[in-house]
Amino acid sequence: MTARSNEISLKEVFDRYYDRLLYFAWLYVHDKETARDLVQDAFITYWDNINQVSNLEKQIKNYLYVSVKNACLKHIRHNAVVSKYQLTLEAEPQEEAIGLHRIIRAEVIGEIYRAIENLPEPYRKISKLGYIDGLKNQEIADLLNMPLNTVKSHKQKALRLLRLKLRPDQYVLFLVFVRLFS
Repeated sequence: MTARSNEISLKEVFDRYYDRLLYFAWLYVHDKETARDLVQDAFITYWDNINQVSNLEKQIKNYLYVSVKNACLKHIRHNAVVSKYQLTLEAEPQEEAIGLHRIIRAEVIGEIYRAIENLPEPYRKISKLGYIDGLKNQEIADLLNMPLNTVKSHKQKALRLLRLKLRPDQYVLFLVFVRLFS
């Protein structure tokens, strides 16, 4: 240790302030081991900078308390960033799965709409009104000025054609879609 006038030894500083600083750090981090590490780091920093710190006890005390406080706050901020990042990592696969599910669903619905658009005219019109717009058979018959049985027959033929045009999984989704929205 370098010789300075009226200097208290590092051992004296350690003995006098270690327990106080440990409790002070614990008040911030609520973990005894972390508090110990932070206080020990503060003493090491003090030792490394001993020539820049006044040799007055009050200045040494202030230096140590400020060092411990800053270390605690840095530790807390670091843990907050880590926690936030971990939450992001945990959420990302779920969000990605939801996003992927939405893309697949949109693509399948797009295929269903394309298949309906490729139906012959009378089947297409009745399918759009019935399956997309959600109109009942009687409403379609009234709107198109045609017999109810013709509407039913066209819808059945349209379903058979759609079954041929769509993959089995798309067709099942189409049937679910029809049941949910009709």
